[in-house]
Amino acid sequence: MSRGLFPRVNVCWIAALLLAHLAVASAARAHTCSEVKTAFQLRQIGPLKWVPEAPATDVNLLVCKHAGPSCCTRKMEESYKVAAVRDTMQNIRSYSFELKFLLLGHAAAFQDTYQSLFTFSQGHLISLFESTYTSLSSRIAPHVTSLFSSLSNFIQDTSNISVDATVYSFYDHLFPIVHNHIIKPGIAEDNNLSECLRATRQDVNPFGHHAQAMVEELAGAMQAARALTRAFSMGEELMNVTEAASLTSECAKALLKMQYCPHCQGLTLIRPCPEYCLNVMRGCLVNVAELDMPWRHYVAILEDLIHIVAGEHSLELALLGVRGHVNEAILYAQLHEARISATVDKVCGQSVAATQSAHPTTDMMIPTVTLSPEPTTNQSESNVMKQLARLSHLRSSLPLKPTKHNKDRSLKQIARELLKYIVRYKAFFAAVPEMLCEGEVVRDEPTCWSGNDVVER
Repeated sequence: MSRGLFPRVNVCWIAALLLAHLAVASAARAHTCSEVKTAFQLRQIGPLKWVPEAPATDVNLLVCKHAGPSCCTRKMEESYKVAAVRDTMQNIRSYSFELKFLLLGHAAAFQDTYQSLFTFSQGHLISLFESTYTSLSSRIAPHVTSLFSSLSNFIQDTSNISVDATVYSFYDHLFPIVHNHIIKPGIAEDNNLSECLRATRQDVNPFGHHAQAMVEELAGAMQAARALTRAFSMGEELMNVTEAASLTSECAKALLKMQYCPHCQGLTLIRPCPEYCLNVMRGCLVNVAELDMPWRHYVAILEDLIHIVAGEHSLELALLGVRGHVNEAILYAQLHEARISATVDKVCGQSVAATQSAHPTTDMMIPTVTLSPEPTTNQSESNVMKQLARLSHLRSSLPLKPTKHNKDRSLKQIARELLKYIVRYKAFFAAVPEMLCEGEVVRDEPTCWSGNDVVER
């Protein structure tokens, strides 16, 4: 009898003892702040000494209030709020940096390509004088350099001198050189005469419509390139403003409640619900969202400018055409040397030739030139087209000097690449809240944080 009774009593007693022990152990695990302390350390919220070993009930929290004991203290709550703002701003900067890098990288690529085009076109024009107008070469070289330097400064938006003034200044300096070495070769150098020729170039009109034609061809593409440079700068400034944006105190509290208040209940792995996250982020970034329509307008303008600058190689062809315009201008001056000489003598006074009064060396100066009656506008334009046709092998794209940015890419190639990427960012400012929430929300989990409690999705 006794052997049957005692085993039954011992088994019941042991089972009850084990259940009690498991309950105590489970409660102990449920009410420890060890996981909170680990997360507090890993996320670099603040000193570990601020995290209690066990939840307390007498904490004085302002935002993360809830029924029951809490693993948070007032100091922790303030540190959590700072961390929430810091993390959000870092995420905003990371996304805006991608767009900023896209703009800055392509702005640099465009500028490098411009410089390659200027270098090529400058050498192209110099070769005209070296091969055809040899006696003019050394005298005109500084003015050729000044022409392309001024055009480069114009595109970089570092000069207020217009394309018109730059081109006309070049022709002002070209006139005395052409007069002294082609129209009246061998004439004694006279500074007063040269100054008079420069001052009266537009009135004498020794180059016909060719100077104006060069201005018209260059001005549109150059102005578009300058506007594109300014647009890139405006885009960079806009990104800088976005990165420097500050969040309001109400936003900071909302971020704290969404990201870190669950920690106070020991829920360090729970993520916010998608709709809840979007509401918080949109409220925080309401000022950023207001940039959406201006940004879309900016992208549309950027696309238009890119098409003008690079479409059908317009800037490339405009620069390539400089040599043809200058050559046609000099030919025009030779064909009208009698009229020009007579006008100069009236305006600037009689000039004395150092050798002969006639011009027997003119035909030697310009090989294979046949004098003909004054060309009409259509004939002159035809000559320009013929000049470009002889250079048609360069029409597809000017050879560019390789740099770390363009790597032999033409303007059209760089433009096509930028247009492909920039279209993805048309809705950037409207999409920032969604992008921020992508890193906060785990969509395949069955539960999420609603701001007050854990709920089912």
